[in-house]
Amino acid sequence: MPQKVVDTPYPLIDADPHASRVIRYMRPSDLGVWAAATGAFPAALYFWDMADPTKFKLRTHLRLGGLLGFVGGFLMAYQRSSLRFWGWTENKREEALDHEELTARAQQGLPLYGESSQPGWVQTAAYRNSVFSQLKFGTFPMFNLVDHPHHGTDPEKYKPDSS
Repeated sequence: MPQKVVDTPYPLIDADPHASRVIRYMRPSDLGVWAAATGAFPAALYFWDMADPTKFKLRTHLRLGGLLGFVGGFLMAYQRSSLRFWGWTENKREEALDHEELTARAQQGLPLYGESSQPGWVQTAAYRNSVFSQLKFGTFPMFNLVDHPHHGTDPEKYKPDSS
């Protein structure tokens, strides 16, 4: 299956990173965005109510706003982390972490991107469905939860001999 090649200003780390890697590689700034969005949504509802008061108690509205802010903030943080995997934003830290992690896996003789009990056609379908899915979070949030060999990078760079 031909891989889509996108010219990026920074090196491509992984075209379809597993969700666990995206979350593990989140920076403190991503967590800050997540926290800010979690607090900003109910704060906006509160201040809106101050400007135009309603006769309803805000307790339920603020809780729902907090939940929506939490989910929206997570999606924003996840997308920011994914952009670094794709090389669309500065990714020096992630590149070093990726090289260290996958080189260690290669030295141990493990598959670079994990083992999957799924048949090959399921892995390929999962790749086709989830690659660049972080750009469509507003429509349909989808994450890569399947280990597969399609990542758009050369696995030879992680071999111990090429270090």
